[in-house]
Amino acid sequence: MPRLAIAPEVLADLDAFTRPTRRDAVIAMRRFLEQTTTAPHPERVRNTRDPRVATLWLADGCRAVVVRQRDVYWMLTVLPDAEAWSYAQRHRFSVNAAIGVAEVWDAEALERVEPALRRSAGSTGERLFGHVPETDLLELGIDALLVPLVRLITTDVNLEALEPLLPESQYAPLWVLGRGGSMAEARQALDAQAAVPPGEAEVDVTDLPAALERTPGRAAFVPGPADLERVLSLPRWCTFLSPAQHRLAHQSEYEGSVLVTGGAGTGKTLVALHRAAHLARAGEGRILLVTFSQAVAADVAAKLDVLIEDRQARERIEVGNAERLAHRIVAEAEGRPPLLVGGPDLATLWQEAAGICGDLHSPAFLLREWEQVILAQNLCTLQEYLAARRPGRSVELDDEERTYVWKAIEHVTGRLRATGRRTLLQLAAEASMLLGRDTGDLLGDDAPRREPYRHIVVDEAQDLHPAQWRLLRAAVPPGPDDLFIAGDPHQRIFDTRVALSTLGIKAETHRLSISYRLPQEILSWAVRLRGGGPADGLVDGVTELVGFRATHPGRRPEVREYTSPEAELAGLAVLVTSWLGDGVPSGEIAVAARTGDMVKEAKAVLGAAEASVRVSTLHGLKGLEFRRVALVGVADGVVPAADTLTPAAEDPTARAHDLQRERGLLYMACTRAAERLYVSYSGRASPFLPP
Repeated sequence: MPRLAIAPEVLADLDAFTRPTRRDAVIAMRRFLEQTTTAPHPERVRNTRDPRVATLWLADGCRAVVVRQRDVYWMLTVLPDAEAWSYAQRHRFSVNAAIGVAEVWDAEALERVEPALRRSAGSTGERLFGHVPETDLLELGIDALLVPLVRLITTDVNLEALEPLLPESQYAPLWVLGRGGSMAEARQALDAQAAVPPGEAEVDVTDLPAALERTPGRAAFVPGPADLERVLSLPRWCTFLSPAQHRLAHQSEYEGSVLVTGGAGTGKTLVALHRAAHLARAGEGRILLVTFSQAVAADVAAKLDVLIEDRQARERIEVGNAERLAHRIVAEAEGRPPLLVGGPDLATLWQEAAGICGDLHSPAFLLREWEQVILAQNLCTLQEYLAARRPGRSVELDDEERTYVWKAIEHVTGRLRATGRRTLLQLAAEASMLLGRDTGDLLGDDAPRREPYRHIVVDEAQDLHPAQWRLLRAAVPPGPDDLFIAGDPHQRIFDTRVALSTLGIKAETHRLSISYRLPQEILSWAVRLRGGGPADGLVDGVTELVGFRATHPGRRPEVREYTSPEAELAGLAVLVTSWLGDGVPSGEIAVAARTGDMVKEAKAVLGAAEASVRVSTLHGLKGLEFRRVALVGVADGVVPAADTLTPAAEDPTARAHDLQRERGLLYMACTRAAERLYVSYSGRASPFLPP
């Protein structure tokens, strides 16, 4: 019986055909697996670059391209007849000599660009890889047939032009060397392309089936019809992960906590989902998957329902956020739901506190001092506050001033206590103390009132407050696979800057650097908007954007200026209507603005135009992704929002943090777009927008 391995492109290829043709093609594939008398048989293709290539006729005008070796058939694509034959003739297939993964080459395209590279090389004596011996190139798995072409490359622009034509396992080490990286760094980039390392044995470059087993992101084996149906019916992300994503998600066990950082679109949420699924299938005990908000939690829970076929394993995973966990723990301990203070009431209390302080400090200053120093460090007495460091707070306070500040803050906490109300951060602090006090009872397998968590997986980790981190740390026993954490400090939308190590979380750190969602044009533009510099938080030190890149080109973001808000909204209606007219599903389009008023106006205009798409604040896009995104009202005085900025005279460092937080919010919103990004404003543009 043949063994069929499906490439990820097959899923999209089949969907491009009409429904009857797709149905007939899938039936033919099932017959091929079962080897019935009516099963399609391999047909040789003339003038191929690889004698193992064949096609399978699946339906009228529908043909699959396969590479066959022994009983294994690697199905690479499904195309109309002429296109399938062309694909089969253009490509060749190999096994990387260094890491043993399967590779696909557009050999014809490489042959076409060779004359241009020769002309470029003939005009200068410079060579990008002139300093790299051939033995080093071969040691890095560079294909012997590619080496002469590598020797012709003169600039990094030449190299970048070759990226779409090369396997990632070939391009990644060359990209490092081309930017002056060392052999060790290039080897590290190469090893990152192996989802399943080849082990100690020497790689057999003639054994394609073994290479496919080591390349799960390029080949999913389907032993029988049921497996075929499952792979073809599921979204691509359920089955196919990049090598780095696969390794992180499917490692059998980690010694302790793990932190995965990476830029927008690198698949952090995907890794978190697959890690939770892996833990649920492999072990016992409850798993908590922490997301940013309950709205995102619903989306994540739905994805887990699709990803995990075993219902018993799925039921081990609870999806929620830190606020919900804290609320439940406190409610169980006190026997009733806790009361939360509303925003207006809290603002009034801080205004009163500023008066107690003699108006030396504003309500906003006192609130930040409470959240970023006192609650962040869990300071319970004046003596602890007097002795505490105040990282990130540039206004110096002597003991007398700290005493006044403490008394002002005590006024707020005392009033809250007297009325039985709490903030969400207070709730997290109290929940962590409850767990810390009774950890042995509450987290045991026989806990009478609370389900234990044996593992906690955290997504969007950059925006958790230290009080929430202490809660999560207390909610899972220290040990193997206790905390699996994913986040990006560059997408922080709250001013929570804390290294995990300062909270007692010693995490093994990994970094994802390739964006699979964003086209390079949107990524480059967004990085310029963000500032491109380092960001602190989660890790010791800072996280850099150096090396962050996309895998594919696309359209540049469209930035439009309007003479008035009314004209801007009219332009939005025309734009969204045209996107829907292009056939983009309404669920794949998002519109967002910084202010609630602008959101209401956008909803009204789009409703009148019968363009039903998601419309939210910028914050509402966090954790989500869409094919096309339109951001409106990105004007000076709106982004950044003036009322969220600390006056420079009061605390210049806090103001700088506020500006960076607002910049990070806009960066996050821009990077939700996988295909098209539209940004508009009336009047003067936001100072954050790149020129």
